Amino acid sequence: MYQSDISHSLAQIALELRRTNELLAQNTPQPPQAPDWEAAIAWRWRAQGHKRWLAPVTNIRAPLLADLHGIDEQKARLVANTARFVLGQGANNVLLSGARGTGKSSLIKAVLQHFAPEGLRLIEVDKTDLLELGDILDLLAARPEKFILYCDDLSFEAGETNYKALKSVLDGSIAAASSNVLVYATSNRRHLLPETMRENQSYQHSADGELHPGEVIEEKISLSERFGLWLSFYSFSQDQYLQIAQHWLAHFGASPTEIEAARGDALLWALERGARSGRVARQFAQGWSAKEQSALS
Repeated sequence: MYQSDISHSLAQIALELRRTNELLAQNTPQPPQAPDWEAAIAWRWRAQGHKRWLAPVTNIRAPLLADLHGIDEQKARLVANTARFVLGQGANNVLLSGARGTGKSSLIKAVLQHFAPEGLRLIEVDKTDLLELGDILDLLAARPEKFILYCDDLSFEAGETNYKALKSVLDGSIAAASSNVLVYATSNRRHLLPETMRENQSYQHSADGELHPGEVIEEKISLSERFGLWLSFYSFSQDQYLQIAQHWLAHFGASPTEIEAARGDALLWALERGARSGRVARQFAQGWSAKEQSALS
């Protein structure tokens, strides 16, 4: 009887251990599986519960480099940096910052399309997934392609700490940076983190009058400094805006006479939206062309 009780207890313990192990397996993040690298040239990192994977982006909306006007210097510098990267030469992580709608994201997508035949690929990572960068890099480490880790509209609010994972990838981790990965990030903030008047009061004056930033300012600057190449984007002048609108009107089939006649409408469109940007210019041209085609039908 005594031995029977012991056997029953051991069986119960074994059953409970199996259940515990099953629960642990269900609640433990599974290592991501490598995707079909031939399925696309761009992927998005996805996480659902404890499953994490790279989802292929099969329909990329990207302009040609020739379609991007008013940002010639920024375009030339990013193209040159990316060309060095795909050739295995020295290249920098890039921060594209500045006014909204001025072509930051479009330029990265155009560069991807331009260099894809040479082996360039892109992985889009949301800021909420930055803590997963280590696992992403493990997937890419042995691949022959060159990868851009793309963080769009990147900025961090007070109290967020996941930017520290990005800092480690950019520079500062004990692990050597992978030679086939660069980070390209866009942001409306030059230093990616919010800046307040109180932080400006943390500056200290030395005896000779030199300013020294406080720890909070230093922390914020240190993130953007890890990008080796900064590209700044500015709001367009009226002439630049009209040039871009004219380009897209021609792209959508407008004649030179129609393009000239649309000048006043293009300016009014920008005024109503409070911005002169490449995005606003394309939206105008697309809407104007659709309206004209509808009137003819």
